[in-house]
Amino acid sequence: MLSASPPLPVRVPLHTQPMGVWQSFRAAQRNVLELIPKIATEVPILSGKTGKRWHMLMDPDGLRQVLRDRVGDYPKSVVTKLILEPAIGDSLFVAEGAQWMWQRRTAAPVFSHRHVTALGSVMSAAADRSAARLAGAAGREVDLFEEMVSATFEVIADVTFSDGSGFDRDAVHLAIEQYIRETAKVSLLDILGAPRWVPRPNRLFTGSAMRATKRLADQAIEARRTEGAKTPPDLLDLLMAGSDPESGRQMTTAELRDNLLTFIVAGHETTALTLAWALYLCAFDQDVQTAAREEAALVLGSRVATVEDLPALPRVRQIVDEALRLYPPAAFLSRTAMAPDTLCGREVRPGDTVILPIYALHRHRLLWEDADAFRPERFADPKAVPRFHYLPFGDGPRICIGASFALQEAVIVLATLLARFRFTPVPGRDPKPVMILTLRPEGGVWLKVERV
Repeated sequence: MLSASPPLPVRVPLHTQPMGVWQSFRAAQRNVLELIPKIATEVPILSGKTGKRWHMLMDPDGLRQVLRDRVGDYPKSVVTKLILEPAIGDSLFVAEGAQWMWQRRTAAPVFSHRHVTALGSVMSAAADRSAARLAGAAGREVDLFEEMVSATFEVIADVTFSDGSGFDRDAVHLAIEQYIRETAKVSLLDILGAPRWVPRPNRLFTGSAMRATKRLADQAIEARRTEGAKTPPDLLDLLMAGSDPESGRQMTTAELRDNLLTFIVAGHETTALTLAWALYLCAFDQDVQTAAREEAALVLGSRVATVEDLPALPRVRQIVDEALRLYPPAAFLSRTAMAPDTLCGREVRPGDTVILPIYALHRHRLLWEDADAFRPERFADPKAVPRFHYLPFGDGPRICIGASFALQEAVIVLATLLARFRFTPVPGRDPKPVMILTLRPEGGVWLKVERV
């Protein structure tokens, strides 16, 4: 008699039938990942036309071509820019060409190893406060996604505006939530490939909270110019003091504001998601959780994790890496081809949309054994994972500038919590992976929290 297959953690139901324009629009409104067909986890490339020509690329060599070798020919898609520009302007995440290059050169030193390591104490303090809140909820069911959002937002707020002056954390968080809920959804005009100058009705009258946040950020920046830098300098000080080493150009107030908002949104949302999904997976597999807890407890005892502990926490880091594989925050990227090209033998014309479904890449049957299973040991030797098989932070010149920041914070927080608590699932309350702007756990990550 055949034994039953072990259960798998939650996943997105990928479609098996072709979808037209209206079906694609409805799917994108519900969950962008529902646009991915199941066969995308089995083949290197798919091509079609839904309003406009598109190619869905899962082939590692093709991904290297788009993200690294010919990156200039594949800028971020019109849809991506239409969604993000109202919130973060022509900042590092959205800008292209020379406008992107000088901002990247200016911001790169801010995220150097030395500066990121120096921020470890802020991350440890936030981890300790999170553990204290969970200790107060011991024995009860807790939405760990909300708790991780709180913890990571504390970190990004403290490293951005160290004294909090002119920075209403609750207002900024509310603005981000409103923007994602009301403005970040795909429009039917996006699916049809309408030019960017055609107004999208769902974005005409929204984003008021984000506009108010921009005004607050502008005021805080101007106040800092008057008051001078803090000691030690925070992210705002470092950006204000930074300049392009080639041109000497420094950021204006608007450029500083848009980049700060980019770092605030990306810097807490993606790490909160990684931690929430990691805790869900630990609750899903108690054996993995126990092994990681024993490692963390041996290293930490009753104290909080620090940067110095990271080399001694390989199991915790493997859980973070595997959570990023199964639930990458940026799970669906798109580019617009600007020049003729060939990808996996397919003709690519200028104007074609090239979709990079990281969710499908990370679960591809030809690249990963037991692709939907939670197996952190895959990352026991990170060098054994081919580079373009695993892209939680992208790759090439535009690889996420804050990747080391996010990974450092995630391991510090996760190790601290695993050493002190046991997390178990709440029956009937599994999270649902849904992507609008990022891959979120719809319904929250509800787990029972117990002291150990």
